[in-house]
Amino acid sequence: MKELFEKQQRFFATRKTYPYEFRKRQLVKLKTMIVDNEEAIKEALKKDLNKSSFEAYTTEIGFVLYSLRKTMKKLKKWMKTKKVKTPVFHTFTKSYVRQEPKGTVLIIGPYNYPFQLMIDPLIGAIAAGNTAVLKPSEFPSHTEKLIQKLINETFSEEYVHVVTGEKETTQALLEQPFDHVFFTGSPRVGQIVYEAASKNLSPVTLELGGKSPAIIAEDANLDVAARRIAFGKFLNAGQTCIAPDYLYVDERVKDRFLEALKTTIDKFYREEKDAFPRIINDRHFERIKNLIEPSKVIKGNHTNKKERYISPTIMDGVTFKDPIMQEEIFGPVLPVLTFKTLEEARKELETKDQPLALYVFSSDKTTQEYFMHNLSFGGGAINDTITHVANPYLPFGGVGKSGIGTYHGKHSFDTFSHVKSYMKKSTRLDPKLPYPPFKNKEKLVRKLMR
Repeated sequence: MKELFEKQQRFFATRKTYPYEFRKRQLVKLKTMIVDNEEAIKEALKKDLNKSSFEAYTTEIGFVLYSLRKTMKKLKKWMKTKKVKTPVFHTFTKSYVRQEPKGTVLIIGPYNYPFQLMIDPLIGAIAAGNTAVLKPSEFPSHTEKLIQKLINETFSEEYVHVVTGEKETTQALLEQPFDHVFFTGSPRVGQIVYEAASKNLSPVTLELGGKSPAIIAEDANLDVAARRIAFGKFLNAGQTCIAPDYLYVDERVKDRFLEALKTTIDKFYREEKDAFPRIINDRHFERIKNLIEPSKVIKGNHTNKKERYISPTIMDGVTFKDPIMQEEIFGPVLPVLTFKTLEEARKELETKDQPLALYVFSSDKTTQEYFMHNLSFGGGAINDTITHVANPYLPFGGVGKSGIGTYHGKHSFDTFSHVKSYMKKSTRLDPKLPYPPFKNKEKLVRKLMR
């Protein structure tokens, strides 16, 4: 790992990654790689997570291709040196900011969207002019091996390279003084990454998770809410960091909403069992299954250990003290809790860790604004779930324990760039105001600095 890191550092030092033309060529190569191997990527995702062709394309392949197109279109503009305002007391001076690459970066990916969440940060790293080492999750082994093969055949080792292995590999990588570490995964592992990076003072982006609530107010359109919550929760069998982790429903509409939700699940998934995504491995299958309290199940709880299948499941009568509310579920199990008033809901949620996402279903603008304004969360939506992640103009990231830093679109370019600032001052005139002696100058300085 040390040898690889130093090799990439040496290549970065040649400044070959700096020009726009070089960066654009690499992005085109990445796009060609993806387009030419679309079927192989789909096949790997099918083997690892049982993702359908539709889900594999929309949430993984199509997602990064869209990101690539937007990045290539805007890259020249993003790279331009920008002139900024200069205070009046800086006479005969102009001020500028320029974004330059950070250097050699490390990207550590998760298992749930193993292609998208490896490649999308890489787009930002390449666009910003860095060299990069990639470490995919070892759990989706087919996708891991394919990413390694494709990337390492497309790019030189000194520029972009994939290494594979288990936690020992990640630990060895984190011993190197990378210029930026980008990690997507659980808060527990995020803490380990953060601690390791701190020893080298490496800046980090941590895309973590948490228990993201979906609030259903009394005036919500219940049928629409049921469809959009079912889609967001059960996509990828609930293995989505911004999936609604639990429902917080006004008790006056709970029964009607749950009927709508159960009907929706039947429509969406009754004929889709074979195509429904699987839990990534046996350990996580058992973990999720053990969170289910059968006496509180009102829908689902059909499981198959051999296939790692858990059907869309709803639990009612849940409280914040229940075991399922003590950790992020990261599976197709949806607990339901209730509140009496909006104020009660807000006060309760204020006591919880800030989630990566928050969703509010309401037809009333005052109610929508009440939660958007008064609660802290990474990102979210009103009358929808998870789709905010697909808007490249929105920064994506957490707050508090749900993450540090943002990316997507221009925000990815910013994350992997250092914003360098400088001033340019004329030598034709050299006012003596700043220089000693300072006698009788303070009055004028006070006026200039008002």
